[in-house]
Amino acid sequence: MSGLVNALVIVAVAALVIVRQFAARRLDADRRWWVLPAILAVVALREPGIIDAHHRTESVVLLAAELLIGLGTGAGWAWTTRIWAEPDGTVWTKSTKASAAVWIGGIALRVVLFALGAALGVHQDSGAVMVALAGTLLVRSGLLAWRTRALTSASAPVTAYRGGKPRPAWKERV
Repeated sequence: MSGLVNALVIVAVAALVIVRQFAARRLDADRRWWVLPAILAVVALREPGIIDAHHRTESVVLLAAELLIGLGTGAGWAWTTRIWAEPDGTVWTKSTKASAAVWIGGIALRVVLFALGAALGVHQDSGAVMVALAGTLLVRSGLLAWRTRALTSASAPVTAYRGGKPRPAWKERV
């Protein structure tokens, strides 16, 4: 896949994800939240050129920094996303202004990293950005799935068992 196609995929996925995050959305923790990040990672890693052959050390350091920024952005995004459970048990999410700040900060750090790589003369492939985006989405989705499970188990109705059948528990009068 060419660099232009990779760039278009990155922009399309990022735009779709960023736009969708600011609308309240139902979240299903049991869905396959890892599929999109896995596809992005496979597409990025199957292309040669993610490491500059002439500047291996610098290229690996830049790639590691890109991955760290991606993972940090994903974690920050997940922790700044509002999550709540409705009385019927459905879980909803909506990103906040802090989430937007996390995205802006992550993009700014990536721009600085790209400028540093350009100053060092390192050829930077779009695959590094795609792998970092995959890491961002994987960490964000994983943390939201974990938060959803914690939220739903904490807000699950307490039941008492009698004769093998669950029934709503009540508070005993003292």
